[in-house]
Parts: sequence; C-alpha cells; structure tokens
Amino acid sequence: MAVHIGARVCALAGPSEVLVSSTVRDIVAGSRHRFAERGEQELKGVPGRWRLCVLMRDDATRTR
Repeated sequence: MAVHIGARVCALAGPSEVLVSSTVRDIVAGSRHRFAERGEQELKGVPGRWRLCVLMRDDATRTR
C-alpha cells in the first residue's frame, strides 16, 4: 500500500516539486528540512483524505 500511496502523491507534484504526506514530514521532524502545507487530498484507490506538504528549498539548495 505504501508504494501505491507514494505513486499517488508523486502524481500530484508539480515540476521540480517534492510533495510528501504529513507522515513523511513528521518522520523527518527536527531535520533541516522545511515544509509548507498543501492541504488535504483524496488519493485514488486509497481510503480517506491525506494531508500533503511540499518541501521548501532554500537558495543554496537550488544552486547545487
């Protein structure tokens, strides 16, 4: 099921965008990564609504 959820989340991401579930955001809490809320989405074939977040990139990351 995790692979199915990951595929659905990736399909909603825009170009050059890293989109994750709030579960992933919570797992990396305390790291240097920052996320912005994207709201709740229904994922095809997956029960319930899923809160999604986009990874925020700083200027140093963009130049690498």
